[in-house]
Amino acid sequence: MTPKPVPAENPDRDHVWVRAEIGWQIAFWSILVGAVIVLAGSDVTGPRRWLGFAAIAALGLGYAVLRPDASANSARRDHSYLAIVIVCCGLAVAAEPNLSLLLFIAYSHVNMFASSRQQALTFAVALTVSCVIGFLSASGWSTDEFWVIVPTMGASLIFTVLLGAWTSRIIDQSRERAELIEQLETTRSELGEAHHAQGVMAERERMAREIHDTLAQGFTSIIMLAQAARAEIEAQSADVLPASDCRPAIDRLDSIEVVARENLGEARALVTAFSPFALEGATLTDAIRRLAQRFGVETGVAIDVEVSAPSGDLVGLSRDREVVILRTAQEALNNVRRHARARLVTVRLATQGTQASVEIEDDGIGFAPQTPAGFGLTGMRDRARDAGGELDVTSTPGTGTRVSLRLPISEGHPGPAADSGPAADSGAAVDSVLVDQVPS
Repeated sequence: MTPKPVPAENPDRDHVWVRAEIGWQIAFWSILVGAVIVLAGSDVTGPRRWLGFAAIAALGLGYAVLRPDASANSARRDHSYLAIVIVCCGLAVAAEPNLSLLLFIAYSHVNMFASSRQQALTFAVALTVSCVIGFLSASGWSTDEFWVIVPTMGASLIFTVLLGAWTSRIIDQSRERAELIEQLETTRSELGEAHHAQGVMAERERMAREIHDTLAQGFTSIIMLAQAARAEIEAQSADVLPASDCRPAIDRLDSIEVVARENLGEARALVTAFSPFALEGATLTDAIRRLAQRFGVETGVAIDVEVSAPSGDLVGLSRDREVVILRTAQEALNNVRRHARARLVTVRLATQGTQASVEIEDDGIGFAPQTPAGFGLTGMRDRARDAGGELDVTSTPGTGTRVSLRLPISEGHPGPAADSGPAADSGAAVDSVLVDQVPS
C-alpha cells in the first residue's frame, strides 16, 4: 500500500497527491455523479434505493468535510474519512451492486490517506470485506454468488496492493531524487562561497605583496635618501655655507622624511590588514613572543609575555581566530608605541574552558573613556565581532590601558598550516614590513 507522504517542510511541493489535487477532486465528484446516475436508472426501488442515495450522499459529505484540502495532514481526519468510505461503499453495493464503480476512487483514497503501508493494507482489506458483505447481502447470501464475488474482490485487493506498492516505490524514488538534488544545490552553493572567499583572500594577498614590493619599499628608500641628504648637508654646511642658509633645506628634508614615514605606516597597515601573518613552522604563542621581542627592541619598552594554558600554547583555535588574536596584539602594541609612553607592557595569553583570550596591558598615560575611538580600535572590535568574540578596552588617564580579547575556541583541530608559495611569501612580506626598523 502507498502511505500518504508527510513532508517535513514544504508539503505543497513534496506531496505527490497534492500536486494532482484538482484531478483527484474532479475524479471523485465525477464518479459520485456517475453513481447517482446509475442508481437513478436502475430497477432498485423502495428502501434499498434510498439506502443507496444515502450512502452516496454520506460519502460526498464526508469527503467535503474531512478532506477539503489534500495538503492538510491530519491522521485522525484521514482515518475517519476512510472509515466512512468503507461503510458507505459496503452499503452502496448492498443497495445496488453496480455502485461498485465507487471502488475506483475508494481504493485510490485508501492509498492516498493511509499514514503507513501497514495501515493502507488494513484499510484495503476492511474495504474489500465490507464490499463482499454488501454484494452477498444484495444477492441474498447465495453460496454460488459467494464463490463468484470472493475471487473477484480478492483479485481487486491484490491489484490494489501491487499498484500501491509500485506507486509507493515511485514516490520514494522521487523523494530521494529531490533530496539528492537539494543536497547537490547546497553543496554547489557552499563551493561557490568557498571559491569566492578563496578568490578574495588571494586578491588580498596579491595586494599585500604589491604594496610591500612597491609602496613600502619606495617610502623606505625616500626616508633613507632624505636622511643621507640631510647628513651630507649638515657635514658640508660648516665649511661651505652658514648654518642659517642650510636650515630651510634641512627643514624641507625633515618634512619629506615625516611624510614618507607616515605613508610607510599606512602601507604597513594595509599589508597587515590584507595578508595573514606567517605562522607556518611556529605556534601562535611563538609568534606573539617574537612580536613582543621585536617591540621591545624597537621601542626600548620592557615587555613580558605570560601564557596560562594547559599545554603551554593556545591549541584548538582555527587559523582565522589565530589571525584575529595576532592582529589584536599587533594593533594594541602599535597603539602603545604611538600613544602610551609606557615603561612596561604585559601580554597575557590564556585558555579557560571553551574560550581563549589575549590581554595587552601597559602602565602608560591612558586616556579618558569619552575619547572617540580611533580606526585601529574600531578595527579590533570589528575583527572580534566577526570572529564571534568580545573586545574590552579599559583605561583612565594616568593609570594605563588594558585591551582584552575573548574568542570561542573552534571545534575540531587547529586549521591547517599555510601552504607554501605565494601565500607564504606574502606572510613573510608582512613579517618583514612589520619588523624592519627604518633608520632614524
